[in-house]
Amino acid sequence: MTPPAPSAPTTPTATREIDALVIGAGPVGLFQVFELGLLGIRAEVVDALPHVGGQCVELYADKPIYDVPGLPVCSGRELVERLQQQIRPFAPALHLGQEVSALQAQPDGRLLAETSAGTRFLARTVFIAAGVGAFQPKRLRLEGVEAFEGRHVHHRLETLPAQAQRVLVLGGEAPAVAAAVALAEAGTASHVALLHRKDAFKAPAELLARLQALRDAGRMQVEVGQPLALRLQDGQWQGLDILDAAGQTRAIDADHLLVRLGLSPRLGAIADWGLALERKLLTVDTARFETSLPGVYAVGDINHYPGKRKLLVSGFHEATLAAYAAAERVFPGQPVHLQYTTTSPKLHERLGVPTPAHD
Repeated sequence: MTPPAPSAPTTPTATREIDALVIGAGPVGLFQVFELGLLGIRAEVVDALPHVGGQCVELYADKPIYDVPGLPVCSGRELVERLQQQIRPFAPALHLGQEVSALQAQPDGRLLAETSAGTRFLARTVFIAAGVGAFQPKRLRLEGVEAFEGRHVHHRLETLPAQAQRVLVLGGEAPAVAAAVALAEAGTASHVALLHRKDAFKAPAELLARLQALRDAGRMQVEVGQPLALRLQDGQWQGLDILDAAGQTRAIDADHLLVRLGLSPRLGAIADWGLALERKLLTVDTARFETSLPGVYAVGDINHYPGKRKLLVSGFHEATLAAYAAAERVFPGQPVHLQYTTTSPKLHERLGVPTPAHD
């Protein structure tokens, strides 16, 4: 299934005037796009990750989910694929790999948002569906590493420079294994190594089989140990010193270090937007799921209210009510009628499906 294509990069000075901005491309954020689309509200989506799916893909992409209505069992990845298919009629622009760094109410009631990539939005409504926060890569904690970020140490690099020859990948779970395997199979680097504290990895069986085949063929190497210090010569990058399984310090030469230690969620800039918080969660009313700032709604795990349960089905319910509340703001003075996808010609038109014939 082909996912919706990310929108073309916008220049830092461009401001996109839109009806709805959805912050977060996890399952609840994607369903929010769907509910808005049914009401005739076009949405654009921002997510800190370079792909859609949020924690559903990052944390349990291949694990079974049993509590989604109508789906007795599906994986996190499958659920996200189905949600992408569901929102395809509304063709939302996706702004991936960037965070909303600022949000401010304007005199006319609209919300001005700006991302870490310089994209600006002037939105009538904003929906925060950021789960437990924006996912940030877990960083390598070694003295002096900041000076080499983006040149030799990469926490979020998807494509290495063409001249990369000796590449060391750090991590023990699927993202690290996948990165190392892809590099070794591509054959563009002369030497690929995977560093982990033990010679055991958490990844799907098929990926582990590819890893073993590459090791057996001598096309990549596994290093067992933990990072100890950057290895420099006259202040220039050389690689890493590690503490190996025998407790000895050993040097590893590498042109580039890919840090794949996983992701951790952080509330980040949301905490600075002046929204009412309780236990680092956004408080909302349960009729509209609006925050303390008019026009800003919070759905999914990011919100809090009496009786809140952090379940996918709860987030889908919240997104539905938030969409209806937002419609009153986007279409002021117009009645918002409840319609059903089984019988409404207008909804069928919006979904791009033929209207059922009546006897």
